[in-house]
Amino acid sequence: MRIGLFIPCYIDAFFPKVGIATLELLERFGHDVHYPRDQTCCGQPMANSGFDAECADTEALFVRNFSSFDYIVSPSGSCVHHVRDNFAIEQTDEVKEVCSRTFELVEFLHDIENVDAFPWAKFPHRVGLHNSCGTLRRLKHALPSELREPFFSKPINLLSKVEGIEFARPARPDECCGFGGTFSVFEEVVSTKMGYDKVSDHAQAGAEYIVSADSSCLMHQRGCAERIGVPMKFIHIAEILNGAGA
Repeated sequence: MRIGLFIPCYIDAFFPKVGIATLELLERFGHDVHYPRDQTCCGQPMANSGFDAECADTEALFVRNFSSFDYIVSPSGSCVHHVRDNFAIEQTDEVKEVCSRTFELVEFLHDIENVDAFPWAKFPHRVGLHNSCGTLRRLKHALPSELREPFFSKPINLLSKVEGIEFARPARPDECCGFGGTFSVFEEVVSTKMGYDKVSDHAQAGAEYIVSADSSCLMHQRGCAERIGVPMKFIHIAEILNGAGA
């Protein structure tokens, strides 16, 4: 199928390997992947701060860039959540169609591609999974731990197909890491303490790596780990599924 690759601005600027891994992974499954070169930020940072009018142009550009693709796939749960649930521009048929065809990488591989093997992937390490708040509660990557329903986890389902991987189980698996985009700026002290608690919880569970579908959360947690001296490593799920080594 013909896929439009949406790479968020912070991944493009700080974590290009995540974008490359996403492209390579989609191509491994035979997809015709295109990267619209004039794509920009989806508007999430402005919208999160209440500036809906100011992000209208970026949202409209997103629709123009990706309207011709069968699916739009991105390695960022928070950005996909914004596109699917929070676009403030007029909800025309074209806008609704583009938003409905926008998927985060994990849910695309799990729900659309129905991947049952990653024969090229080996990762002989103990990892702790971090589900961002948006992927957990809006994209429904996994069952929130407070619900008394049968457990499921799309990221764990995919990662379990990687040779050698083990999972560390933190005591509070669904607790927010404190990033939250603009929250980490306006509530710096609270955000920092939440980050310290998060990485400490994973370290106590014996994790060597924290893996997530959101590089923004990983960036925040990596900074927190460095500040309190927790010897933790951080990696995006796309890199593991694409066969990245340690």
